[in-house]
Amino acid sequence: MALELTIRRVDDRDPFTLLRLPDFLKRVALIGLAFRRLMSFRRRKPCMLCCVENGIGMNLANVIMNIANQIAKIRPAHPAVGAHVTGVYLGDPVGSDLVQELRDAFARYSVLCFPGQDIDSDDQAAFAALFGHVDRADADTETDDPDRKQSTPGVKYISNIRKNGKLIGSLPDGEMHFHSDGAHREAPYRATTLFAIEVPDCGGETRFANMAAAFEALPNNLQARLDGLSARHVFNYNKTTREEMRRGDEVAHAVHPLVRTHPDTGRKSLYLSRLMTRNIVGMENDEGEDLLTMLLDHCEKPKFVYDHVWRPGDLVIWDNRSVNHARMDFPSDQRRLLRRYTISDVD
Repeated sequence: MALELTIRRVDDRDPFTLLRLPDFLKRVALIGLAFRRLMSFRRRKPCMLCCVENGIGMNLANVIMNIANQIAKIRPAHPAVGAHVTGVYLGDPVGSDLVQELRDAFARYSVLCFPGQDIDSDDQAAFAALFGHVDRADADTETDDPDRKQSTPGVKYISNIRKNGKLIGSLPDGEMHFHSDGAHREAPYRATTLFAIEVPDCGGETRFANMAAAFEALPNNLQARLDGLSARHVFNYNKTTREEMRRGDEVAHAVHPLVRTHPDTGRKSLYLSRLMTRNIVGMENDEGEDLLTMLLDHCEKPKFVYDHVWRPGDLVIWDNRSVNHARMDFPSDQRRLLRRYTISDVD
């Protein structure tokens, strides 16, 4: 007998997305999730489960895991931006129906967090590829891969940890200001993924600001004034004040519209940031800086911002076309290690 799955869509009255299954199948699927976690552990360390890998046992396990992988629950993290996705294990291939559900959720929420993941760099790269072309150039060239997996190009680490006296990743102070990855490039990054390997006991949260909601909250006459202006963006994460950034002579820079239209949703959003936007083109004076300052303060209001508190095993993906992000400070004696992949805005 064929099993029909009905998708319950998200709306304002019902903040969940769930592929509906009979209760007994839900319980079976939960067993599948637990089994899959054990099998994932077994791949790393042999255990008693080897007897299940043959014959009917493994076939049944595959069926259970396939059912389990079709259950996804999506819960908003903040009224303006972000959602938590549970019931999905990203160490296994994701079915095409679920891929589309995740893409739809990404377009709606701009930031998705998948907690409790146990994945390596290959798994993370495969997940990132579901949302576009993984950028291979944005990678560490002088650091060791903490996973000891050199086969996945494009990996980069965000960390304050030292190995043999050298940082195994980067952690510039400038990233504590809101910014959008790749704004200094002619083709900025479409999206970024971070996976939490080690996190401090306190601090180190990542803040996400919904730039579309910020634009829509502006008066209509100001929206019309901004829609047509452009701004110059520069790359220097070592500068911590706008005065330093405005006086810099960075070579890496690009000019982009101050208001961009999202290609998937059609929503307009502000494209500027405190860290990277040097000036509005044609307004290289105090009037232009005053306008930028007003807009930056507006975008960073709490009603537009979600603060994500990291836990080991969190995988977060965000849309650089519609949100800015910033890291919060944390104690210098606390370790922080996150693995990053970026997704190009060129297919």
